[in-house]
Amino acid sequence: MSRFPQANVHPEAKIGNNVIIEPFATVQKDVVIDDGCWIGPGAIIWDGARLGKNVKIYPGASVSSVPQDLKFAGEQTETHIGDNTVIRESVTISRGTTDKYKTVIGKNCLLMAYVHVAHDCIIGNHCILVNTVQVAGHVTIDDWAIVGGASALHQFVKIGAHVMLSGGSLVRKDVPPFTKAAREPLTYAGINTVGLRRRGFTSEKISEIQEIYRFIFLKGLNNSKAIELVEKEVAPSPERDYILEFIRTSERGIMKGYGGND
Repeated sequence: MSRFPQANVHPEAKIGNNVIIEPFATVQKDVVIDDGCWIGPGAIIWDGARLGKNVKIYPGASVSSVPQDLKFAGEQTETHIGDNTVIRESVTISRGTTDKYKTVIGKNCLLMAYVHVAHDCIIGNHCILVNTVQVAGHVTIDDWAIVGGASALHQFVKIGAHVMLSGGSLVRKDVPPFTKAAREPLTYAGINTVGLRRRGFTSEKISEIQEIYRFIFLKGLNNSKAIELVEKEVAPSPERDYILEFIRTSERGIMKGYGGND
């Protein structure tokens, strides 16, 4: 470990190899930092933080702070940050409460400056949260999602994998996987074709996903009828089954389609 003398590191914190802790950074007692991490000047790593390998924490970031939840009573909870994730300037991440006992940011994520991730959020791998995104408590974001700058996510919403959310989105409903979402109120704007191609999805698979969402969003059907028709007309596949399970288990309901269906 390379620790500058001006850094404030508790002697019982568990620090791996080749970790750099810059001047005026603070690392509290109940913290685990794995190999190769960089903690920038003025960053604060609070109790309960569990950092994977090669994590970068930029100046002014606050990781694993006490949740902004009036029900929180000091219980021992954690924040997990996956390998290779980058947390930019002034990002704030709260640790969990008795709901999940942890907040999780996956591997290979990028949280740009001034992002806030509240307690008990579960964010998957390869996600990007652009500048000033605000994520309320208990939100789930699946792998490869991109949340545009200045978006605000209501508590308990779910964002599916490979979603592209427009900047400035107000997200009150769940956003199913593989889609683009924009406008106010948040509306289906097609599938994330560019992102899917970049990640190796074939033209045939993209066409299959498009066909599924024609039933869900473009035919004026309610969700139950749309699911019934998808099961009848589209052959089973991991993508089809993931979409249908996401919609079936949505507690807040999904975003609107072009025709305004709930």
